[in-house]
This record gives sequence, C-alpha cells and structure tokens, in this order.
Amino acid sequence: MANSKEKTFRKLKRQYTWVSIVVFVISFLLLIAVVNAAVIFFTLYTIDSKIDDEYKIVEHMANIYEESLDVAKEDYREILQKAGTRYLVKDGSGNIIATQGRNTCSDVGGHTGFLFGKRPYVVYEDTEDNHLVYGSNGWVSLNLNLLGWTENEITVDAEEHPNPSTDEDKVLASGYVEMPIWIGTELSNGDTFIAMGHIRIRLSVIVILAIIMICLNAFLLVYMIVRIIRIVKGLRRRKQLTELFLVDEVTKGNNWMAFLLKGEQILKKRKNADKRYAVLHIVIVKYRNYCMCHSLEEGQRLLYAISQTIDQNMTPKEELSAHVSSSSFALLMEADSDDSVRQRFDQLLQGLSRTDTHDEQPLMAGHTEKGHTFRFQAGVQIIEPHIIDGKPQKRRIPELERYYNNAVAAKATLEETDDSGIAFFDNRLLEDERWVDLVEECQQKALDNEEYVVYYQPKYSPDEGKLVGAEALIRWQSPDFGFVPPGKFIPIFEKNGFITAIDHYMICHVAADQKKWLDAGMKCVPVSVNVSRAHFAEIDLADQIRNMVDEVGTPHELIEIELTESAFFDDKEALIWTIEHLKKYGFSVSMDDFGSGYSSLNSLKDMNLDVLKLDAEFFRGEADTERKEAVVSEAIRLAKRLNMRIVAEGVEEKEQVEFLDSQGCDMIQGYYFAKPMPKDEFVERMIEVYHMPEES
Repeated sequence: MANSKEKTFRKLKRQYTWVSIVVFVISFLLLIAVVNAAVIFFTLYTIDSKIDDEYKIVEHMANIYEESLDVAKEDYREILQKAGTRYLVKDGSGNIIATQGRNTCSDVGGHTGFLFGKRPYVVYEDTEDNHLVYGSNGWVSLNLNLLGWTENEITVDAEEHPNPSTDEDKVLASGYVEMPIWIGTELSNGDTFIAMGHIRIRLSVIVILAIIMICLNAFLLVYMIVRIIRIVKGLRRRKQLTELFLVDEVTKGNNWMAFLLKGEQILKKRKNADKRYAVLHIVIVKYRNYCMCHSLEEGQRLLYAISQTIDQNMTPKEELSAHVSSSSFALLMEADSDDSVRQRFDQLLQGLSRTDTHDEQPLMAGHTEKGHTFRFQAGVQIIEPHIIDGKPQKRRIPELERYYNNAVAAKATLEETDDSGIAFFDNRLLEDERWVDLVEECQQKALDNEEYVVYYQPKYSPDEGKLVGAEALIRWQSPDFGFVPPGKFIPIFEKNGFITAIDHYMICHVAADQKKWLDAGMKCVPVSVNVSRAHFAEIDLADQIRNMVDEVGTPHELIEIELTESAFFDDKEALIWTIEHLKKYGFSVSMDDFGSGYSSLNSLKDMNLDVLKLDAEFFRGEADTERKEAVVSEAIRLAKRLNMRIVAEGVEEKEQVEFLDSQGCDMIQGYYFAKPMPKDEFVERMIEVYHMPEES
C-alpha cells in the first residue's frame, strides 16, 4: 500500500492544470466580449433612439411635402425651402423625381430601427461623412475614428453657428458632434421621401465611451496576461517542487517515490506487456562501517559514484534505478532469463569496481589505497508477463512496491554472509511470507486457547547423574497446523514483539506446574524460564515476575530467570537494575548462550549472576579438542571464582560429560541425558529420581 505522500503526489499529478488555464482564458475572453457588447449595445441604442427622434421630424417633413403636391397648398413647399431642408424623393423604381439641396445620400443603407428593425423606415449613409455607418445586421453604428474629425468640425461656441441646419459641411453646436444620416419614409402614393437628419452626440460622451472601452479592454487583457503569467510561474514552481519530491538528496538521481511512479509507468506501457522484468534490491555490504572509518561525507560521495555507475548500465526510459535508503538501491531492468539477470549483476559489479570518487581512488570490489573492501548483495523478484489466451495483457496495476518487498525478502537470505551474492525470490520464500502472516494472524487466538505447550528439558549433575533442574521450553500444538517447533514461530514473535506475551505465559504456566507438583507432595527442582531481551526495557519487569509467581503461590527459589547475553547490548543500566531486584525477591538469574557474543567477560564484570550457561557451540564441530577444552576449563574456573554455578548446554557424548565433571561443572543439559519432553514425562523423571508417589 502506497503511503500518504505517494497518494498526495498521485492526486497532484492527476490535476489537469492546462485544461484549467484554457477554461480560464475562454471565460475571460467571454467576459471581455460581454463587456464590449454591453458598451456597443448602449451606443447602438443611443444612436437608434436619436434616429427615431429624427425620423419623427422627417415624417413631418414628408407630410408637408405631400401637402405641397396639392395645387391649393403650394405654399407648403416654400416652408421646406425656407427651412433649408435637404431631401430627395424616389419613385417606386428608385428614380429621383424631386430634390432640394445637395444630394449626398448614399445607396448604402436599408431598414433599421430600435426593437430589431421593426420601425417602418430606412436609413442611408452620407457619401461625405461616414461617421454613422450602416451594418449588415441592420444597425446603425458609430465610427469612433475621432482622428477623422477635423478642427472645423468641432466648435466651442454655439454663437459661431446660429443656424446649424445649412447646406454647409457638418455644423456642430458647442461640445457636440453632429453627424448626418439620411432617413426615408414611404409616402401614401408609394414614393419614398428621404431627408437628411442630424444625430447630435455630445463629444465628451463619445470620448468617454471610447476611453472606457479602451481602458476596460486594456485592463482586462493585462489582468488576464498577469494571471496567466502567475499560473505559468506556479506550474514551473510546482514542476520544480515535483522534481525535488522525486530527486534523492545524496545521489541527485531518483528516490524511492520516483522509482514507484516511473517504474509503474514503464510496466504499464502496452509495448512492454510481453517483456519480462526484474526488480532488484542491491545493498552495499557494511556501508555503515565504511562511514565510521572514513566520514559521512565520504560515504555520500561513494553513494553518488555508485548511483552514476548504475545509471550508466540502465537503458534510458526503459529501465530504472533509484537510491532508496542509506546503503540500498532499487533497480528495474529487463530480464530475458534468470541467468541474464545474474550476468548483468556481475557486469554491474565489474563496473562498480572501476568507479572512482573525487580523489580518483578506486573504491569498489577490492582493496583501495584506504584499505577498504566493498561487496554488494542483491535480492531479485521476477515480473512475468500477464498472458491470457496466449496474448500478453497490459499491466494495469503493477504493484511495484510489493515486488520490491519480495526482492528485499530474497536479499535477506544472504545476511549470514558478507560476500557479494544474488538471491531470487521463489515459492519457498513466498511460503515463508505466508507462514509469517498465518502465525501473526493466529498468535493471540493460540494464546487465549492455551495452544502453547510447556516442554521441560532436564538438567543433570555430571558426577551423580541426578536430576537437579530443568529448562522450560515452548512448543505449539495447533489444531490447524499440528505440532509446530519453536524455530517456526519464536523468531516471528521476537520480530513483532509478541514474545513479551509469551514470556508472561511461560512464567505463569511454569509457576502453576511447580505449585501443582508441590501440592502433590513432589520434590521439585528449579526450572529456568527464558525472558526475551525486549522485556528488559520495562523498568518494572522484576515486579511483574514477582507478582505473577506470587499469584500462583510458588516459592521464588524454584523459578530461575534466564536471559541471553544479547540483552546486555540494550539498556545496560535497566538490565542490571532488574537483575538486582530479581535476586532481592529470591529468584535465581542465569545468562544463556555464554560465549556466543563478543562482550561476555564484560557482561560478567557488571552483572551479578547466579548461573552461567555455556553455549552449545563449545561442544560441536571439529575444532581442536585441546583448545576447546582449554577455553571451557577457563570459563568454568572463572565462574567458580565469581560464585556462579555452571550449566553446559548441548552435551551429547559421554567423553564431554566426563571432561565437564573433571572440571567441576555443576549441571549438564543435553541429549546425552534427555531431550525436551512434555510435562507428564518430566514428572515421571522426577518421580523416578526422588522416589516420590505419582501425581494424582
């Protein structure tokens, strides 16, 4: 499952930012169009309203003209002449049959009017003045070419033009622009009367409208440009942040997140559906030691050099590498076969052997001038093509993280050696992983149902061969899995922390068994119970043990608390404090596996122990017997000087028993005397040795 950062990044990648920009630009352009349309509509409405006013005058003049056609009313024509009205009359064929004044009426025009051309009149442009123009849509609009107005077209004093309706060029009243338009109306006889009208608009209104339109458009365009620039800058910053999010700080190459995202993109490509891939987890063996011997900066330069070398061995855009932790790298490469993966890994090691740092000293796969040796271990998970009906299918959900975890599990099988090597994840490892899941799923249920069984391995004195103690060991009798040996579940419990619950379980059950045997009249021997190193982090561990034993009512001297030497590497002060209080409460304390670590003597110096258990490795193998006996002899002698009893584990041969007896060893635990056995068999041993009646 991808973590929250990966999910956030994937969500960020899915945002269609460029679509948002396009929508923003279109919306903004529509806004500009609406604003301009509103201004234009207001202008057209104003002009049309004034034309409507002029039409009423023209209509009145047309009536006067019709009246003048009557012989009895010829004086009506004089009225038009005195008024200086410029007009013309066209018959039904378009021929001019009457005119007065200079004819500057253009043929450009047509029906127009407010309310979308429903007025019964027509207009025509003036041939000498085109400030009012007739559009194809039937609207009369204003030509805002203010530079086209000459100086004599604008007056500042109305007294200079007392008669604004002459045949002279356009006459303007103070502060107004007066523009001619020819307006026609149909006479009763079918002729058309066309007269010049004048649209008077205040110059300041025109200027203000023009300035408003220019400024508004300029402002909106500038605002849109600024917003787009900011969005683009934001995109660039996000791209930079994205790159920073995907770049490893040390190697300047891909990091873990980049490996997941880019790797899945490679696997999802349709053209790669039929390809076999390998996911590698490569670790620098003992990288921490190198940093300790040199410096962290030198270690980072080493990582950078390794990353560069690995990248040089990858096919661009088809393969991938990334630095995922302090000493490990992840690789995604094509894999025709397992052998080809091994060959490429060997070639990569050869390339790393020639990798240099800034001081041009070789640092890989061999001794350098600084005296350090580098080795690499790799775990591999093969990704097979997904085939259905003989055809490879596109990988929709590659699960690269799971594949890498499998590669990590494969590499873990090499941890017992420091040599370079490569291991493949196979069905056996998969079964191991499944077993871990099953154990963790059932562990609490098994504890509640008391499926864990206590076994006892007797301890005998070497001189008399008499039962003098025992060690409590755990087994799992599962209704689902059958009899499960401790090696199959104890390491899992130690990793997941459930071992502390097992410690409590064992102490309680051993104490209960001892109490039961005592109540039956048996002579009991001390039984040692292992306590995990994880438990010693609890400062009240001694009190916990005391309370558990007291709740059952078992004498403290019958319970021995056994700890491993590895616990000494944790909280030393807490461990010593716990040992002191256990002894204060009357419990014996022993150290298990003495000699398996590297600080055994140091631990003996600081811890006041009662029993020392010699590790079974002292008595195995084909090592020089004389040297082995010398070490064991000195260990026994040292323990005696410290007033400690000695238990030898793993003893299987009579010669070993005789030697240990000669050296004063107190107890022997091993197959020579007895294997771990169920409780009932152990009871029989106690009865046999001490001739006590059987338990009822």
